[in-house]
Amino acid sequence: MSKDIGIDLGTATVLVYVKGRGIVTKEPSVVAIDRNTDSILKVGREAQEMLGRTPGNIVAIRPLRDGVISQYEVTLRMIQYFMKKACGPLLFKPRVVICVPSGINEVEERAVIDAGINAGARRTYLIEEPVAAALGAGIDISGPNGHMVVDIGGGTTDIAVLSLGGVVVSESIKVAGDKFDESIIRYMRNAHRMLIGERTAEQIKIRIGEAWPRDQERVLNVKGRCLIEGLPKKVDISSREITTAMEEPLMAVIDAIKSVIERTPPELIDDIISNGIVMTGGGSMLFGINRLVQYYTGIRVRIPKNPMDCVALGTGRSLANISKLPTSIISNRF
Repeated sequence: MSKDIGIDLGTATVLVYVKGRGIVTKEPSVVAIDRNTDSILKVGREAQEMLGRTPGNIVAIRPLRDGVISQYEVTLRMIQYFMKKACGPLLFKPRVVICVPSGINEVEERAVIDAGINAGARRTYLIEEPVAAALGAGIDISGPNGHMVVDIGGGTTDIAVLSLGGVVVSESIKVAGDKFDESIIRYMRNAHRMLIGERTAEQIKIRIGEAWPRDQERVLNVKGRCLIEGLPKKVDISSREITTAMEEPLMAVIDAIKSVIERTPPELIDDIISNGIVMTGGGSMLFGINRLVQYYTGIRVRIPKNPMDCVALGTGRSLANISKLPTSIISNRF
Protein backbone atom coordinates (compact mmCIF):
# COMPACT_ATOMS: atom_id res chain seq x y z
CA MET A 1 0.00 0.00 0.00
CA SER A 2 1.37 3.46 -0.93
CA LYS A 3 1.81 6.19 1.67
CA ASP A 4 0.38 9.54 0.62
CA ILE A 5 2.74 12.37 1.52
CA GLY A 6 2.32 16.11 2.09
CA ILE A 7 5.39 18.34 1.78
CA ASP A 8 5.75 21.91 2.99
CA LEU A 9 8.68 22.75 0.72
CA GLY A 10 9.76 25.93 2.45
CA THR A 11 12.67 28.23 1.70
CA ALA A 12 13.96 27.78 5.25
CA THR A 13 12.42 24.49 6.42
CA VAL A 14 11.00 21.31 4.91
CA LEU A 15 8.17 19.56 6.76
CA VAL A 16 6.90 16.16 5.63
CA TYR A 17 3.46 14.82 6.55
CA VAL A 18 2.69 11.13 6.08
CA LYS A 19 -0.95 10.06 5.97
CA GLY A 20 -1.85 8.25 9.17
CA ARG A 21 1.29 9.35 11.01
CA GLY A 22 1.24 13.15 10.96
CA ILE A 23 4.37 15.33 10.63
CA VAL A 24 7.37 12.99 10.64
CA THR A 25 10.15 15.30 9.40
CA LYS A 26 10.99 18.94 10.13
CA GLU A 27 14.45 20.00 8.99
CA PRO A 28 16.21 23.00 7.38
CA SER A 29 16.13 23.26 3.56
CA VAL A 30 19.89 22.95 3.25
CA VAL A 31 22.05 20.56 1.23
CA ALA A 32 25.83 20.07 1.52
CA ILE A 33 27.52 18.96 -1.72
CA ASP A 34 31.05 17.81 -2.55
CA ARG A 35 32.00 19.84 -5.63
CA ASN A 36 34.66 17.33 -6.70
CA THR A 37 32.29 14.36 -6.90
CA ASP A 38 28.93 16.18 -7.14
CA SER A 39 27.69 13.94 -4.36
CA ILE A 40 25.40 14.95 -1.50
CA LEU A 41 27.17 14.76 1.84
CA LYS A 42 24.49 15.99 4.24
CA VAL A 43 20.88 17.17 4.07
CA GLY A 44 18.79 19.13 6.53
CA ARG A 45 19.97 19.86 10.04
CA GLU A 46 23.45 18.37 9.58
CA ALA A 47 23.95 20.38 6.38
CA GLN A 48 22.83 23.58 8.13
CA GLU A 49 25.61 23.11 10.68
CA MET A 50 28.04 23.35 7.75
CA LEU A 51 26.78 26.74 6.46
CA GLY A 52 29.71 29.17 6.37
CA ARG A 53 32.07 26.53 7.79
CA THR A 54 32.92 24.33 4.81
CA PRO A 55 36.30 23.81 3.09
CA GLY A 56 36.73 24.75 -0.57
CA ASN A 57 35.48 21.48 -2.07
CA ILE A 58 32.28 21.41 -0.01
CA VAL A 59 29.42 23.85 -0.46
CA ALA A 60 26.34 24.09 1.77
CA ILE A 61 23.45 25.64 -0.13
CA ARG A 62 19.75 26.39 0.17
CA PRO A 63 18.25 25.28 -3.17
CA LEU A 64 15.04 27.31 -2.74
CA ARG A 65 14.97 31.08 -2.80
CA ASP A 66 11.96 33.34 -2.23
CA GLY A 67 9.68 30.31 -2.02
CA VAL A 68 10.59 28.80 -5.41
CA ILE A 69 13.16 26.37 -6.78
CA SER A 70 16.42 28.10 -7.69
CA GLN A 71 18.52 24.94 -8.15
CA TYR A 72 16.39 22.18 -9.62
CA GLU A 73 18.72 19.16 -9.39
CA VAL A 74 19.65 19.87 -5.77
CA THR A 75 15.99 20.38 -4.84
CA LEU A 76 15.09 17.09 -6.53
CA ARG A 77 17.69 15.21 -4.55
CA MET A 78 16.61 16.93 -1.34
CA ILE A 79 12.97 15.88 -1.90
CA GLN A 80 14.10 12.31 -2.61
CA TYR A 81 16.10 12.28 0.62
CA PHE A 82 13.21 13.55 2.76
CA MET A 83 10.67 11.20 1.15
CA LYS A 84 12.92 8.22 1.81
CA LYS A 85 13.65 9.37 5.37
CA ALA A 86 9.95 9.86 6.10
CA CYS A 87 8.65 6.64 4.57
CA GLY A 88 11.59 4.27 4.09
CA PRO A 89 11.66 2.09 0.96
CA LEU A 90 8.49 2.59 -1.09
CA LEU A 91 6.95 -0.49 -2.76
CA PHE A 92 4.33 1.68 -4.44
CA LYS A 93 4.71 5.28 -5.55
CA PRO A 94 2.78 7.70 -3.29
CA ARG A 95 0.59 10.63 -4.16
CA VAL A 96 2.32 13.82 -3.03
CA VAL A 97 0.86 17.24 -2.19
CA ILE A 98 3.40 20.09 -2.24
CA CYS A 99 2.74 23.64 -1.01
CA VAL A 100 3.62 26.57 -3.24
CA PRO A 101 3.42 30.37 -2.80
CA SER A 102 0.31 32.15 -4.09
CA GLY A 103 2.24 34.14 -6.68
CA ILE A 104 3.95 31.18 -8.36
CA ASN A 105 3.93 31.21 -12.20
CA GLU A 106 3.35 28.30 -14.58
CA VAL A 107 7.06 27.66 -15.17
CA GLU A 108 7.67 27.44 -11.43
CA GLU A 109 4.60 25.21 -11.00
CA ARG A 110 5.94 22.88 -13.69
CA ALA A 111 9.31 22.70 -11.93
CA VAL A 112 7.71 21.72 -8.60
CA ILE A 113 5.48 19.07 -10.19
CA ASP A 114 8.38 17.60 -12.17
CA ALA A 115 10.55 17.53 -9.05
CA GLY A 116 7.86 15.60 -7.17
CA ILE A 117 7.38 13.09 -10.01
CA ASN A 118 11.12 12.59 -10.53
CA ALA A 119 11.59 12.16 -6.79
CA GLY A 120 9.28 9.13 -6.88
CA ALA A 121 5.69 10.41 -6.65
CA ARG A 122 2.92 8.66 -8.57
CA ARG A 123 1.24 12.02 -8.94
CA THR A 124 2.07 15.47 -7.62
CA TYR A 125 -0.57 17.98 -6.55
CA LEU A 126 -0.03 21.63 -5.67
CA ILE A 127 -1.78 23.60 -2.96
CA GLU A 128 -1.31 27.28 -2.21
CA GLU A 129 0.35 28.01 1.12
CA PRO A 130 -2.39 30.21 2.63
CA VAL A 131 -5.03 27.59 1.73
CA ALA A 132 -2.97 24.84 3.36
CA ALA A 133 -2.30 27.10 6.35
CA ALA A 134 -6.04 27.71 6.78
CA LEU A 135 -6.79 23.98 6.64
CA GLY A 136 -3.98 23.28 9.10
CA ALA A 137 -5.27 25.95 11.48
CA GLY A 138 -8.66 24.25 11.54
CA ILE A 139 -10.53 26.88 9.51
CA ASP A 140 -13.58 25.72 7.57
CA ILE A 141 -13.06 27.42 4.22
CA SER A 142 -15.92 25.60 2.49
CA GLY A 143 -18.64 27.86 3.89
CA PRO A 144 -19.70 31.36 2.76
CA ASN A 145 -17.90 33.12 5.63
CA GLY A 146 -14.73 35.04 4.77
CA HIS A 147 -11.43 34.17 6.45
CA MET A 148 -8.10 35.95 6.16
CA VAL A 149 -4.82 34.07 6.51
CA VAL A 150 -1.29 35.51 6.62
CA ASP A 151 1.49 32.92 6.28
CA ILE A 152 4.99 34.32 6.91
CA GLY A 153 7.59 31.78 5.88
CA GLY A 154 11.30 32.01 5.13
CA GLY A 155 11.12 33.28 1.55
CA THR A 156 7.60 34.62 1.08
CA THR A 157 4.67 36.08 2.93
CA ASP A 158 1.40 34.76 1.51
CA ILE A 159 -1.86 36.54 2.28
CA ALA A 160 -5.29 35.36 1.21
CA VAL A 161 -8.97 35.90 1.83
CA LEU A 162 -10.81 32.59 1.55
CA SER A 163 -14.50 31.85 1.10
CA LEU A 164 -16.69 29.10 -0.42
CA GLY A 165 -13.72 26.77 -0.84
CA GLY A 166 -11.61 29.19 -2.87
CA VAL A 167 -9.27 32.15 -2.82
CA VAL A 168 -11.13 35.45 -3.26
CA VAL A 169 -8.15 37.81 -2.99
CA SER A 170 -4.48 36.97 -2.49
CA GLU A 171 -1.01 38.44 -2.60
CA SER A 172 2.46 36.91 -2.26
CA ILE A 173 5.51 39.05 -1.55
CA LYS A 174 9.14 37.98 -1.37
CA VAL A 175 9.57 39.52 2.06
CA ALA A 176 9.64 37.16 5.04
CA GLY A 177 12.05 35.57 7.52
CA ASP A 178 15.09 35.71 5.21
CA LYS A 179 14.58 39.44 4.62
CA PHE A 180 14.31 39.97 8.39
CA ASP A 181 17.73 38.26 8.74
CA GLU A 182 19.23 40.30 5.89
CA SER A 183 18.05 43.53 7.49
CA ILE A 184 19.77 42.53 10.76
CA ILE A 185 23.03 41.77 8.89
CA ARG A 186 22.81 45.15 7.14
CA TYR A 187 22.10 46.97 10.41
CA MET A 188 25.09 45.36 12.14
CA ARG A 189 27.31 46.37 9.23
CA ASN A 190 26.11 49.98 9.11
CA ALA A 191 25.56 50.72 12.79
CA HIS A 192 28.36 48.69 14.36
CA ARG A 193 30.82 48.18 11.46
CA MET A 194 30.58 44.47 12.14
CA LEU A 195 30.09 41.49 9.82
CA ILE A 196 27.88 38.60 10.95
CA GLY A 197 26.60 35.52 9.11
CA GLU A 198 23.08 34.34 8.28
CA ARG A 199 22.89 31.90 11.19
CA THR A 200 23.98 34.57 13.69
CA ALA A 201 21.37 36.98 12.33
CA GLU A 202 18.69 34.32 12.64
CA GLN A 203 19.67 33.63 16.26
CA ILE A 204 19.52 37.35 17.06
CA LYS A 205 16.02 37.48 15.54
CA ILE A 206 14.85 34.43 17.50
CA ARG A 207 16.37 35.41 20.83
CA ILE A 208 15.73 39.17 21.06
CA GLY A 209 13.86 40.13 17.88
CA GLU A 210 10.58 41.96 18.33
CA ALA A 211 8.04 43.64 16.09
CA TRP A 212 6.38 45.34 19.07
CA PRO A 213 8.28 46.53 22.17
CA ARG A 214 8.44 44.15 25.12
CA ASP A 215 7.75 45.44 28.61
CA GLN A 216 11.44 44.96 29.38
CA GLU A 217 14.19 45.52 26.84
CA ARG A 218 16.50 42.58 26.14
CA VAL A 219 20.23 42.64 25.41
CA LEU A 220 22.35 40.04 23.59
CA ASN A 221 26.13 39.83 23.21
CA VAL A 222 26.91 39.27 19.54
CA LYS A 223 30.21 38.07 18.06
CA GLY A 224 31.39 38.87 14.56
CA ARG A 225 34.25 40.40 12.58
CA CYS A 226 35.21 44.07 12.73
CA LEU A 227 34.95 45.57 9.24
CA ILE A 228 37.61 48.19 10.05
CA GLU A 229 40.32 46.08 11.70
CA GLY A 230 39.35 42.67 10.34
CA LEU A 231 39.60 41.18 13.83
CA PRO A 232 37.01 39.41 16.03
CA LYS A 233 34.59 41.79 17.69
CA LYS A 234 31.87 41.57 20.36
CA VAL A 235 29.05 44.06 20.93
CA ASP A 236 25.92 44.19 23.06
CA ILE A 237 22.77 44.57 20.96
CA SER A 238 19.39 45.61 22.35
CA SER A 239 16.00 44.31 21.26
CA ARG A 240 14.98 47.89 20.41
CA GLU A 241 17.83 48.05 17.89
CA ILE A 242 16.57 44.88 16.19
CA THR A 243 13.08 46.38 15.94
CA THR A 244 14.62 49.35 14.15
CA ALA A 245 16.68 47.04 11.93
CA MET A 246 13.62 45.09 10.77
CA GLU A 247 11.33 48.08 10.29
CA GLU A 248 11.50 48.08 6.47
CA PRO A 249 10.56 44.41 5.85
CA LEU A 250 7.96 44.49 8.63
CA MET A 251 6.24 47.48 7.06
CA ALA A 252 6.35 45.76 3.66
CA VAL A 253 4.36 42.89 5.21
CA ILE A 254 1.90 45.37 6.78
CA ASP A 255 1.45 47.15 3.43
CA ALA A 256 0.72 43.84 1.67
CA ILE A 257 -1.88 42.90 4.29
CA LYS A 258 -3.57 46.31 3.94
CA SER A 259 -3.52 45.94 0.15
CA VAL A 260 -5.40 42.63 0.36
CA ILE A 261 -7.93 44.12 2.79
CA GLU A 262 -8.51 47.06 0.43
CA ARG A 263 -9.26 44.64 -2.44
CA THR A 264 -11.55 42.41 -0.41
CA PRO A 265 -15.28 42.59 -1.32
CA PRO A 266 -17.26 44.61 1.27
CA GLU A 267 -19.49 41.58 1.97
CA LEU A 268 -16.48 39.69 3.37
CA ILE A 269 -14.93 42.51 5.40
CA ASP A 270 -17.48 42.09 8.19
CA ASP A 271 -16.63 38.36 8.36
CA ILE A 272 -12.92 39.12 8.64
CA ILE A 273 -13.56 41.65 11.41
CA SER A 274 -15.62 39.01 13.26
CA ASN A 275 -13.27 36.07 12.60
CA GLY A 276 -10.02 37.99 12.88
CA ILE A 277 -6.79 37.46 10.94
CA VAL A 278 -5.04 34.12 11.38
CA MET A 279 -1.23 34.26 11.20
CA THR A 280 0.87 31.16 10.53
CA GLY A 281 4.44 30.27 9.56
CA GLY A 282 7.72 30.75 11.37
CA GLY A 283 7.57 34.52 10.91
CA SER A 284 4.41 34.71 13.01
CA MET A 285 6.52 33.60 16.00
CA LEU A 286 8.42 36.91 15.99
CA PHE A 287 7.50 38.57 19.26
CA GLY A 288 4.71 41.13 18.94
CA ILE A 289 4.06 40.78 15.22
CA ASN A 290 0.39 40.00 15.94
CA ARG A 291 0.10 43.26 17.90
CA LEU A 292 1.79 45.17 15.07
CA VAL A 293 -0.67 43.82 12.49
CA GLN A 294 -3.61 44.50 14.80
CA TYR A 295 -2.39 48.08 15.38
CA TYR A 296 -2.22 48.90 11.66
CA THR A 297 -5.37 47.06 10.55
CA GLY A 298 -7.66 47.42 13.55
CA ILE A 299 -8.52 43.71 13.22
CA ARG A 300 -7.97 41.10 15.93
CA VAL A 301 -5.11 38.71 15.14
CA ARG A 302 -4.92 35.07 16.19
CA ILE A 303 -1.85 32.81 16.08
CA PRO A 304 -2.73 29.09 16.34
CA LYS A 305 -0.77 26.60 18.37
CA ASN A 306 2.37 25.44 16.52
CA PRO A 307 2.04 27.98 13.67
CA MET A 308 5.06 26.53 11.84
CA ASP A 309 3.21 23.23 11.41
CA CYS A 310 -0.02 24.63 9.96
CA VAL A 311 0.95 24.42 6.28
CA ALA A 312 2.20 20.84 6.61
CA LEU A 313 -0.91 19.84 8.58
CA GLY A 314 -3.02 21.45 5.86
CA THR A 315 -1.38 19.28 3.20
CA GLY A 316 -2.29 16.28 5.34
CA ARG A 317 -5.91 17.33 5.59
CA SER A 318 -6.04 17.88 1.84
CA LEU A 319 -4.62 14.38 1.30
CA ALA A 320 -7.69 12.91 2.97
CA ASN A 321 -9.99 14.58 0.43
CA ILE A 322 -7.93 14.98 -2.75
CA SER A 323 -10.65 13.64 -5.03
CA LYS A 324 -13.31 15.90 -3.49
CA LEU A 325 -11.39 19.18 -3.36
CA PRO A 326 -12.01 21.68 -6.19
CA THR A 327 -9.18 22.63 -8.55
CA SER A 328 -9.28 26.11 -7.03
CA ILE A 329 -7.80 24.58 -3.87
CA ILE A 330 -5.62 21.74 -5.11
CA SER A 331 -4.41 21.24 -8.64
CA ASN A 332 -2.31 19.23 -11.06
CA ARG A 333 -2.63 21.12 -14.31
CA PHE A 334 0.12 19.41 -16.26
